Amino acid sequence: MMDLVPGNSASTIRIGVQPIAVTAVGLFLVLFGIGAIALYRVSTGTSPESDRVVASRQLQARTAQVSEQLVEKTKGLEATQQESIDQLQMVQDQLQTMRRMLASQQADTKKLSEQVAALTEAVEGLRQSFASAQANEPAAEPVRKRSRPHAVRSARKRRG
Repeated sequence: MMDLVPGNSASTIRIGVQPIAVTAVGLFLVLFGIGAIALYRVSTGTSPESDRVVASRQLQARTAQVSEQLVEKTKGLEATQQESIDQLQMVQDQLQTMRRMLASQQADTKKLSEQVAALTEAVEGLRQSFASAQANEPAAEPVRKRSRPHAVRSARKRRG
């Protein structure tokens, strides 16, 4: 009979033995690692699970503390923002009042300017009419001087 697989049968037996040895060495290493971990935990007295639980609780406590601080800061910011809004509203009201006052003053100024212009025209008209009246008047008579006897009488009355 002929072999269907070329080669000798001794080589197939050798290949079959090697995977079993490799598997045995791998199993030994895994068991050795598990034993080393167990021995470490027993010797130190701590387990990673309890450390994780403690770390988790500390993290939760820090998170709660930070959350409370954020809430407090947010409330502070809200109060500050409301104060700023109130101040802004007050400034806007003052600005509106100032605008109204300015508009009123501008209207008064315009009214007064128109009145001053009307008065200036009236004064100019009076000047022109006075100038034309002076030009049309005849020359004024010279002023008579008082006589001397009258002046003497006035002096005597003062003395006497």
